[in-house]
Amino acid sequence: MINICVIGAGNGGQALAAYLAMKGFDTSLFNRSRWRIEPIIENKRIKLEGEVKGVFEISFATTNLEEAMKGRKLLMVVVPAFAHKEVAERMAPFVEDDQIILLNPGRTGGALEFKNVFKSKEVKKNVIIAEAQTFIFASRMSNPGIVKILRIKNAVPIAALPSKRNSELKEVMNQVMPEFEIVENIIYTSFNNIGAVFHPATLLLNAARIESTAGKFEFYLEGISTSVARVLEKIDEERCNVMKIFGVEPLTSVNWLKYAYDVTGKNLYEAIHNNSGYQGILAPPSIDNRYITEDVPMSLVPISSFGKEFGISTPMIDSIIYLANIMMEEDYFKNGRTVESLGLKGKKVNEIIKLLEEGDG
Repeated sequence: MINICVIGAGNGGQALAAYLAMKGFDTSLFNRSRWRIEPIIENKRIKLEGEVKGVFEISFATTNLEEAMKGRKLLMVVVPAFAHKEVAERMAPFVEDDQIILLNPGRTGGALEFKNVFKSKEVKKNVIIAEAQTFIFASRMSNPGIVKILRIKNAVPIAALPSKRNSELKEVMNQVMPEFEIVENIIYTSFNNIGAVFHPATLLLNAARIESTAGKFEFYLEGISTSVARVLEKIDEERCNVMKIFGVEPLTSVNWLKYAYDVTGKNLYEAIHNNSGYQGILAPPSIDNRYITEDVPMSLVPISSFGKEFGISTPMIDSIIYLANIMMEEDYFKNGRTVESLGLKGKKVNEIIKLLEEGDG
């Protein structure tokens, strides 16, 4: 049986740790702050509600990262993408040969950012860094140790960096969670980033309602009207155009909803509103939320940056980034992931693909 460590104990991390424990895996759970996992440290139990019901016992929970990682074959990183760099820096001294690190999800360029941190820290261990295209669950935490899984996605693409190690990743993940499907390389996971399409624009276009109601409405089913959906479709079109730079056929948002949730519609509005998995998911109580603080700098900005690097216009994506900058008083163009920060500035498309497939030696 594969030993697993879940790094990050938000609603996703706690749900995943309990789900893996339910399946019989020896699972440790790490979180930087103790208050979020205090009850789990004491009794090792996490209660799941929703699609999976029961109380499941993990091996242990801790605020000691070295203890959590030691002897664990699979390290499931479940933190917002803006924390990937810091988490990579903290993990670097403790990684062991033959460990697999899977970012859940990587957003756009997560595995590259992780790899660059390890390289800067001169990590010599033989580890696999991989990323998922999205998170496997739609989940919400009501209290520490109590999580509701609203929906388990039918399938989630994952890929290793470099992709020549996909077979090693597949061997382990087939044993752990067959819902994860190996794809050719991280172009598929990074640019089929549906959170970039659904989250920032929907939140910003509902900003007044969120601020006046503290988010007391259904984010997807009420927040995405026909006109909002048209904006999302334009963002999706621009995302797909950037992905085509690499000679890859993108997965549109409508087709992704069919792939992940088995729902259909003649347009994005219909497909979203046909998805029962979105029922009951409320809007964030504030616009200061990861739908902006994560999905803008770690998703929209790198997509825009790759577009600029290779001459693909992204006016709608850029408009959403500008709106987020104004509303949040930030400069996400400056602070987000870019072609330059990911170490790809000046590289040709074929050079990037070779790097993602074979590594840099």
